[in-house]
Amino acid sequence: MTATADKTAIRTALWRALHVQADPAPHVFEDELGARLVAPDDDWRSRPDMDPVRSARARASIVARARFTEDLVVEQAVRGVDQYVILGAGLDTFAQRRADDAGGVQVFEVDQPETQAWKRMRLNELGYGIPDRLRLVPVDFEADDDWWQRLMEEGFDPGRPAVLACSGVTMYLTRDAVAATLRKAAALAEGSTLAMTFMQPVDLVDAEERAAREGVEHAARADGTPFRSFFGPDDILALAKEAGFEHTAHVSARDLAERYFAGRVDGLRPSTIEELLLATT
Repeated sequence: MTATADKTAIRTALWRALHVQADPAPHVFEDELGARLVAPDDDWRSRPDMDPVRSARARASIVARARFTEDLVVEQAVRGVDQYVILGAGLDTFAQRRADDAGGVQVFEVDQPETQAWKRMRLNELGYGIPDRLRLVPVDFEADDDWWQRLMEEGFDPGRPAVLACSGVTMYLTRDAVAATLRKAAALAEGSTLAMTFMQPVDLVDAEERAAREGVEHAARADGTPFRSFFGPDDILALAKEAGFEHTAHVSARDLAERYFAGRVDGLRPSTIEELLLATT
């Protein structure tokens, strides 16, 4: 952890903003508020990881999975599902941006205590505050804190359906920890939905991305946050079925490209390094 938020959360927030500022319209996802929380230096776009060309596919994946998840939350809200849990929420800003079309949804953001405390401070400084519909749920994952128990202490109702999102997290967990998370998610009330990203083994990644995939893994190890698990689509689907989910589906980078990037003149498209599991109870 840094004195603000972890590096991954900051990078994600800045990539979301970079998509709006550097990529031509139509924008897949519009969120510059996360970057306002970070308050980076004026030259933040000069960072190596913000290079518009080198970061293009990773940036596209970040905005695609965010768009997919938020579309899912709004779609389920129309059906009466009014609980949204974000595991590893980082600098997510759904609660601030989507009050008009999902104002009745109770949002539970689960993350490390340091990130939560800093985010609370920044939201207050920017004048947003913490609305009643938002619960910041601090969980010390490194100390094996029970996120499920913390959720219920913050008012989550396990007897009612929910949408559970878990993006950019599973690669840092062991296979057993991922399986345990899936079992807890599968125990949600009938009608609940999980959207979870997973990192693919190198041999399943597009050939032109394999060097980048290995570079990301090396950088994570150097930062002291090594990747611990990788899944192919068949593997993660089987694990979700074993956990007890009624229906499972793989949402590939190609699926996201067809849904959100068709017809773009800039060739922007999501990476195959990390893809999505969609599962329902």
